[in-house]
Amino acid sequence: MPTLFKIMLALALCGAGASATASPEQPSSGVEYATLAATQNTDAGQKIEVTEFFAYYCPHCASFEPVLAEWVKKNSDKIVFKRVHLGHTPAVVPQQRLYYTLESMGIAPQYHAKVFTAMHEQHQRFGNDEQVFDWAAGAGIDRAAFTNAYRSFGIQAKLGRANGMVAAYKVQDWPKIAIAGRYLTSPTQAGSAVTEASEAQQQQMALQVMDHLVAKAAAEKK
Repeated sequence: MPTLFKIMLALALCGAGASATASPEQPSSGVEYATLAATQNTDAGQKIEVTEFFAYYCPHCASFEPVLAEWVKKNSDKIVFKRVHLGHTPAVVPQQRLYYTLESMGIAPQYHAKVFTAMHEQHQRFGNDEQVFDWAAGAGIDRAAFTNAYRSFGIQAKLGRANGMVAAYKVQDWPKIAIAGRYLTSPTQAGSAVTEASEAQQQQMALQVMDHLVAKAAAEKK
C-alpha cells in the first residue's frame, strides 16, 4: 500500500474514535465484512471460491471491474473466480441474459469489459433483446449464434440459478464479493470505518479485506 494512503487511512481511523479498532488490514465481521449464518456450498476444490455479484448497469460495478480483474489475475493460484449477474427487475433481465450468453459461448473474458464500456461510456442501454443483439453483432459476435444461445433453455436455467444465489447470499447491494460461501464484503462495506474515503480508496480497502478473507478461508480448510 502506498505510504500516503497508509497515512490517510490512519488519520481517518483516528478520527473515527478511540473505540474503532477494525481496519482493512485487520477486518472484523460485522464491520468490514459480514458472515453468513449458513455457509453456501462451493465447488472450488482446494482453492477458495470468490464470487462477484454485479449488474452491468451499475456504475460502481463498472468502476470496480478493472481493479477486481487485476486482483483476480494476481490470485489465480489461490482462488476460483465466478460472477453472478443480478436480475432483480424485468428491465435488467436483458443485461443478465447478455452476461450468461457471453459466458455460455466461452467469450466472456473477451467481451465482459466491453459491455461496461458500451453502457457507461457509449451510453447504450441494453433495455431489450434487440438492443443486445445489435450490440453483439456490432462487437463482432455472430448474431445468429448469439441470439440462439441467448434464447436457449440453458440460459434460462442459468438465470434461475443466479437468482437463487442472490437470495441465498442475501445480496441487497452491489458490487458484492462472496468468499468461500461464507463471507461477504464490498468496497462500501470495507471502507465503512473510514470517513470520506473516495471510491478508489474503498476499492483498495475491499481488496485488502478480500486478501484477509481468502487467507482465513484457506486456513479453515486445513
